[in-house]
Amino acid sequence: MTHDDRLALLSAALDAAARGWHVFPLRPGAKRPALHGEKTCTRTGPCTNGHRKWEQRATTDPTRIRAAWSRAPFNVGIATGPSGLVVVDLDTPEHKGSSDAPDGATTFGALCERAGHAVPTTYRTRTPSGGQHLYFTAPSGVRLANTAGTVADSVDTRGWGGYVVAAGSITPAGPYEALCGPETAALPAWLQAILQPAPKPSQAPSTATAGQSRRYADVALANEARNVATAQVGEREAKLFRAARALGRFVAWGDLTRSVVEQALQAGGEAAGLSASECRSTLRSALNWSIAHNQARRDAA
Repeated sequence: MTHDDRLALLSAALDAAARGWHVFPLRPGAKRPALHGEKTCTRTGPCTNGHRKWEQRATTDPTRIRAAWSRAPFNVGIATGPSGLVVVDLDTPEHKGSSDAPDGATTFGALCERAGHAVPTTYRTRTPSGGQHLYFTAPSGVRLANTAGTVADSVDTRGWGGYVVAAGSITPAGPYEALCGPETAALPAWLQAILQPAPKPSQAPSTATAGQSRRYADVALANEARNVATAQVGEREAKLFRAARALGRFVAWGDLTRSVVEQALQAGGEAAGLSASECRSTLRSALNWSIAHNQARRDAA
């Protein structure tokens, strides 16, 4: 790697930091963190009071960045959580192990259309595999974690606990490139509704009998169906998605049958103006996800 390449990587790190994004070094030519792991931590320097992971050590300090990047031609990682970012990763099907499935850009575009919105205009980068990263400013007061396939097929997101490779980084497969100007849009409310975990049914007592639990599930079903039916244009898809994820747990626990949930939410979605096929598609994916992730009953404390 040439001296100019090393300067370009340092510049990429400083540019990201100037936007308020917390950066840390990745291995030269790769996507993995260059910082030491907990097993090899010597408990010295930044780790004197205990091991600090890459998310904790990511920084916007130009002095620290220059010192780090003077040691090697590191690629640039952006810790999305501390940076106040949510990044939508539109992957390519080959990267997911299938060349037949639609890519993330296609499935995300279809989701946006069903939600009644254009694909958001925001800062984005192109990955060496041909995918894209869409950068959004995270909402204040909400801690969004990483997701994989929750939004749509071949669509992942990075929030707290995650990072992305910054534009300007170089791998054997090619560079990460910025595709547009620096403006980063706020995370759309309808997308936040999909990403934000459904609240736990905290009103349900931990010693609830089977009858009490089913009554609680019935009330939840009625409330969610009403919320979907009264949703406004632009929020209908997201509300249907969240309702299905919230109610899927009751299906997993045996308090509601899947057919009852599907019928109620299908009726609510169609009442709000969604087509029958749009409702079925959203319900199928959201319920499948929720049932798979709620096999064990999580009683309230």
